[in-house]
Amino acid sequence: MRLENERPSDNIEDQRGAGGGFGFPRGGGYRIPMGGGGGRGMSLSTILILVVIYFIAKAVFGIDLLDLLSGGGGNVQYPRTQTEQPAQPPSSASRSADVTGDAGRDFVARVLGSTERVWGQVFAEAGRHYQEPKLVLFTGFVQSACGMAQAAMGPFYCPEDSKVYIDLSFYQDLKDKLGAPGDFAQAYVIAHEVGHHVQNFMGIAEQVRRLQRQASEREGNALSVRMELQADCFAGVWGHHAKRERNLIEPGDFEAGLKAAAAIGDDRLQKMGQGYVQPESWTHGSSEQRMTWLRKGLETGDPKSCDTFADNRL
Repeated sequence: MRLENERPSDNIEDQRGAGGGFGFPRGGGYRIPMGGGGGRGMSLSTILILVVIYFIAKAVFGIDLLDLLSGGGGNVQYPRTQTEQPAQPPSSASRSADVTGDAGRDFVARVLGSTERVWGQVFAEAGRHYQEPKLVLFTGFVQSACGMAQAAMGPFYCPEDSKVYIDLSFYQDLKDKLGAPGDFAQAYVIAHEVGHHVQNFMGIAEQVRRLQRQASEREGNALSVRMELQADCFAGVWGHHAKRERNLIEPGDFEAGLKAAAAIGDDRLQKMGQGYVQPESWTHGSSEQRMTWLRKGLETGDPKSCDTFADNRL
């Protein structure tokens, strides 16, 4: 990608090295819930619950939550694949941004800046003003308005605070463990999460959450798949305009993005992690589905083409 002339976004919050703080996801589990609340202060029952969670976290996940209080962070690893990925020849498509230090921050800021300009223009053409999200860089753990999250969950968007969260070590895993190198592959990850922000801004996310509250687990998963595939398509819309209007795209970049989409398909990750596939438990879509919808956005550049909820077949 040609990002040297792209103005970096000012909407970056760098919390790396902050230790993430002490907190627990609202709603239970190590997921990112969509709501919740809670009063001030802790009752005896709350303290007992926290003690139980502490020992469970240490015994099951190997996470010492007291470490977090002193600024530490867990080092949670992704499951290792049985075979090593072949080395990638150096090219514009396989070139990955340095994920360490200021270089990683600068790359993310420039990609986010590009999404701001593309979506700002798209919304302006529709007669609306685009409200830009914040992007939070963190290491290990982070406290969001949706609860506490860990790096092993991968990048995510929290609709409660309109922020994208990413631990840049994910990029190393994307390259080394999932076999999807390249700076456009890394940019696609950010553009996908910004796609969730677009859904939230347009009211799509709230409509889906309302339907999920009334649905079975299987139906709720199916709705999540459609949400994720639409975010892939929105990422493609960004890529289309980044190429046509801002000349950021080099030969092989789109192919690298499609490879990244395939690498994080539910079927492939389930096959790698547990050895078999369970389509009814998918929440993001198969490799083929993710490539299909990313490609649709890349080819059309039109958000209206991203209506995954209207398609009977994904």
